[in-house]
Parts: sequence; structure tokens; C-alpha cells
Amino acid sequence: MDVDRARTFLEIVHSGSFLRAAERLFVTQTTVSARIRTLEDELGRQLFVRNRNGAHLTPAGKEFERFAQSFVQIWERARHQLAIPSGRTSVVALGGELSLWNPLLLDWLVWMKKSKPEIAIHAHVGVPDQLLEQLRTGVLDIAILYAPKLLPGFRVELLEEEQLVLVRSRDTEASNATDYVYVDWGPLFAAQHDSGSAAFGEPGLLVGLGPLGLNYILRAGGKGYFRKGVVAPYLESGELELVEGAPEFTYPAYAIYPEAGEARADIQEALRGLKEVVR
Repeated sequence: MDVDRARTFLEIVHSGSFLRAAERLFVTQTTVSARIRTLEDELGRQLFVRNRNGAHLTPAGKEFERFAQSFVQIWERARHQLAIPSGRTSVVALGGELSLWNPLLLDWLVWMKKSKPEIAIHAHVGVPDQLLEQLRTGVLDIAILYAPKLLPGFRVELLEEEQLVLVRSRDTEASNATDYVYVDWGPLFAAQHDSGSAAFGEPGLLVGLGPLGLNYILRAGGKGYFRKGVVAPYLESGELELVEGAPEFTYPAYAIYPEAGEARADIQEALRGLKEVVR
């Protein structure tokens, strides 16, 4: 089976239409249709039912989905393994959300270098949907996410459950709402935060990246919610202080990896390293 046909099949499944799949794959809709037609001829089964609302899997298509998923993952895994650097035994590709890299995944990279130097690492940073797509297609072996979507054929493990705390620079008044920097920590935080939004006022600045918001406050002053472990050194040095009485919010980190990863020693060592640095 051609890997491009398998990828095209999966893209239609996840996008819901031949047209959107063509746009995401940067090919024409005619090419997408031709690939699926050839695939259906090879399998002797119709895989999709097309209508005005898009494309839906037939019973045969639903059954074929897990095989296509495995095929694409095995192909990507083979491609990675053929590129193993000299002196290394395997490659683990891991990706994490931007806000989770410091310090969790940075500490993990150091741990892997010291404890498992024979394993080569491909490290990626991205947004959740991009990381899940790379995980689904086999580009990544492990993804570290804050609020992962459940995918069939994948395992989800809780790594840590950190707190988001409200901190301010020393020269920031607790009552000054215009100094509040809103950091977009995701939909769960937004829902919890908005329920008490009257206490925060209208933010003078909204940012989509925790480290950006934190460094802004350290340089320009202000207050905002940040991960407790990240701001701990600044609290100890006196550069920042906790806002007493402010609510705290949970910010968990999860590891997602294919079920097949349970049989791979290198993935299990990578997961062990993540748990070690959390502890």
C-alpha cells in the first residue's frame, strides 16, 4: 500500500471532507479522489460515503482506519530509525507545548543526555493540534500536552499537576487592574478564570505564551498567572511576590503516545525520564 494513499485516507477522516483534505495536503481534490479510488480498488471495498455534508466512513472504512494509522506510524518509525546517528541505538521524537518546555522538557533533555546517551532525541515545540497531528501520523513518538484530545490507539498518562498562581512585581498595586497581564493557558483555564473575572478586571495585555508574559512583567511590571514551579526562583529572589487570597488554577501536563510504544524500550525509558524530572 502506498503511504500517500494511507495519509490521504486519514486526512479525510480527520478533516471530514475530500476538499479540506486536499487543502491540508497541498494537492488538488482530483488527486485526493484518485488516491482513494485506487485504495478502494486495491482493498475491494468502499471506504467513504460522500454527500453535501462531507465524507463519512463506511463500516469497512472504520475497520481500515486502525490499519492505516499503524501503517503510517510504522513508515515514519522506519524513516526515523534509518536516520539513527552513529553511536546511537534508537531515536525518540518528542514534542511539547510551548508553555511546557521550561522547565519540564528542558530538564528531561538533560536527564536523557546523562542517563540514556545512547538514545538520539528529536525535540519539537508546537501548538496542541499540530503536535497531535504529528503524533497521529507517526512523526512524534510522544507528545506532552496540557489538555489532550483522546485518540483511539493512544495512551494518556498524567505527568504532573502544577498550579497556576497569581504573582506581581514589587511595584505593582494589587488594585490596579490595568497592570493585569492575561496569559492564555487554554480553554480550561479560560473557563475557570472567567467565572471570577470581576476580581481581575480588564487585562491591559493579553499574550498567548507564558514565558513572554512572565518576562514582560519582570521588565515592565504588572501581574499575571504563571506556573508555580517557573516563578519559584523569582519569588525567592524577591523580584515577584504572590498575590495573597487570589484563586489558584490547576495546570496538568500529560504524556500521549501510541499503544505500540508500550513494547518499545526507548519510549518507556523516555517516559521514565519524564516522571523522574517531575519528581
